[in-house]
Amino acid sequence: MNRLPMVRVGALAAAAALTLTTLTSPAAASQDDGYTFAVIGDIPYGDPAIARFPANIAQINADPAVRWVDHLGDIKNGSSVCSDDYFQRIKTDFDQFQDPLVYAIGDNEWTDCHRPNNGPYNPLERLAKVRQVFFPKPGRTLGQRAVRVDSQADWGLPENVRWDAAGVGFAAVHIVGSNNSLAPWTGNTAPTPEQAAEVLSRTAGAIAHIHDTFADARKAHRRAVVLLTQADMFDPTVTNPSFADYYAFQPILAALVREAGAFKGQVYLFNGDSHVFHVDQPLAAGSSWLAFYGITQPTTNLTRITVDGSSNANDYLRVTVNHRGPQALTWTKVPFTAV
Repeated sequence: MNRLPMVRVGALAAAAALTLTTLTSPAAASQDDGYTFAVIGDIPYGDPAIARFPANIAQINADPAVRWVDHLGDIKNGSSVCSDDYFQRIKTDFDQFQDPLVYAIGDNEWTDCHRPNNGPYNPLERLAKVRQVFFPKPGRTLGQRAVRVDSQADWGLPENVRWDAAGVGFAAVHIVGSNNSLAPWTGNTAPTPEQAAEVLSRTAGAIAHIHDTFADARKAHRRAVVLLTQADMFDPTVTNPSFADYYAFQPILAALVREAGAFKGQVYLFNGDSHVFHVDQPLAAGSSWLAFYGITQPTTNLTRITVDGSSNANDYLRVTVNHRGPQALTWTKVPFTAV
């Protein structure tokens, strides 16, 4: 029996137990009712979608309700080249967003770039390039109305940001598919030492980021916490998931369960990765994911939302923060007119 995954889990759990520093205070944000933001992910995939992407951005810009945009990563498909020119093209598109834009890095733009049809590249070199291109001013969003956010730039993780708006704490967390980047690169049967070191460091940062987001939300009596990430850690399209393909997520989910359990409000996890719109409570009592990840305490206040992507990226999710009613967030899919 191959016990490599369990060894990796132990190493990741050890990283999670590190003493973690605290970020700066969240940037001030409006507390008004009806705050609305847009969420997209796994877009654009392929030449036709790349050509339509500026029109998609213009449509979101024209939505009078939307005041903020979140992209959940995967700015290209998994079988195209991870080139500098492509990154710059998408950054130029991102610059057309009129509202603040937060971009949660996906696996297709770095983790999977070892594939022959992606270059091939060293994924760690591509990650450095993504950070250089898309995070030129750590602590500020992208978009034409860029605003200040708290960043883990001091950790070397400028993509991990958090902010408050309308009585809700938000955080973008760099968690990616391909087993959070522990899937072996081309020509290897196990993660390389450099690959594993990056995952350990980024996982420790993610856990610290989640902790600080909830700590701030409890202190400020926030109604809800919203986490945004690329990886689908509960992919409903996989009928028989193997722990060997998911074990790197275990310490992150343990931290999420611990923090959500100590939070009196609602918790929402937005992710892309599996490309099909889906809403569920993957860590509620009765879920098979509890035993899969070794979680003994169900989490009743966590709702997960997967956005459409890839060939299904024909809409954006318009999400509204509500101060009244049973749900802190409500949402609707808005079809793109250019498809």
